[in-house]
Amino acid sequence: MSSADAFAAIADPNRRHLLEELRRGPKTVNELASGLPVSRPAVSQHLKILLDAGLVNARAEGTSRIYAVSVPGFLKLNIWLDQFWQE
Repeated sequence: MSSADAFAAIADPNRRHLLEELRRGPKTVNELASGLPVSRPAVSQHLKILLDAGLVNARAEGTSRIYAVSVPGFLKLNIWLDQFWQE
């Protein structure tokens, strides 16, 4: 994960919505923007924050970028959270 704080990244409800959508499968910015009451550029900004936090990844496909959940990024969050449940 990069130096961006993953917990700060998931604090925003729009970014949590994007993550929930990406959990269902990879999507383009346009596909993600259709489910939010914010502009496409705003969705791109939210995705940049999630990318910087290591929670999503992107790949180029033609002229589009396809975004998906980054399992390693969430694994680090999960490991950190799990310490509170272990005895």
